[in-house]
Amino acid sequence: MDLKSLEIFVYAAEQNSFTKAAQRLGYTQAAVSLQIKQLEQTLGVMLFERINHSIKLTPKGKELLVMAHRVLDLTEEIKKVASSEDNEIKGKVKIAMSDSLCHWMLWNNYEKFHNEFPGIHLKIVSGSTQDLFRLAKQNDVDFIFTLDKHIYDNNYIIVKEHPVAVHFVAHKDNELCKKFNLSFSDILDEQFILTEKGMSYRRPLDEKLARESIDLKPILELGDTDLICRLVSQNMGISFLPDFVTKEMVSNGEIRHIDVSDVNSDIWIQMLYHRNKVINPAIQAVMDFLCRCL
Repeated sequence: MDLKSLEIFVYAAEQNSFTKAAQRLGYTQAAVSLQIKQLEQTLGVMLFERINHSIKLTPKGKELLVMAHRVLDLTEEIKKVASSEDNEIKGKVKIAMSDSLCHWMLWNNYEKFHNEFPGIHLKIVSGSTQDLFRLAKQNDVDFIFTLDKHIYDNNYIIVKEHPVAVHFVAHKDNELCKKFNLSFSDILDEQFILTEKGMSYRRPLDEKLARESIDLKPILELGDTDLICRLVSQNMGISFLPDFVTKEMVSNGEIRHIDVSDVNSDIWIQMLYHRNKVINPAIQAVMDFLCRCL
């Protein structure tokens, strides 16, 4: 068994096709088929089910795919260490990150990160929490940085986590900001500017609406929380956002929290990686940097 066979196996598994793997690697389809067959003979197991012209990983093939990724990652790290002429941390790090955290990371912290680690190239993929975990399971990303309900899965190592406060916010002169211990029914007549349905920190509000059979029709729904804050600061409506999004404008006095006591949120920032993932110095440096930012 050699590394080239493992690489071909990984490409074939990711593409679900010997032909596509051959095209990606610059081989013939016959050469890829032969390498896979030889690898199966060496290991003594079937890696793929072959039905007509389609292939599918066997259960054993799925197990070995995770290990093959680890071997190739570690091999790449060995090459980098061997060829490095200095102590600078270098490499490509792929992060699966929630959209709003992506904005926070790039806008507030990226310049500082790049100055500290100029040799690290980041690739950030955003999506739903389900998408992020799917990418990690397939080893398409190095770790997950998510904003959602608290998640525990013994297949993942939690690097850092903490709860996130979420508040209703309004223009600084809105009369609701001067009142205390309001109920949700007290603010229903306001115009709402909300994030899109399904976004993690809107979910507590949607659950409240569903429980009480309230049909709330926002005047605007969009995913850009920075733009929502700006619209709220111009007295265009109220919104429901996590504190780390609104912190700057609240500090500047442009918008204020509304004290609503009966909408509770269970939203957490969590950084996790798959238990089988090989954590190289570049990945560790990025995770440590984000932990310091938190």
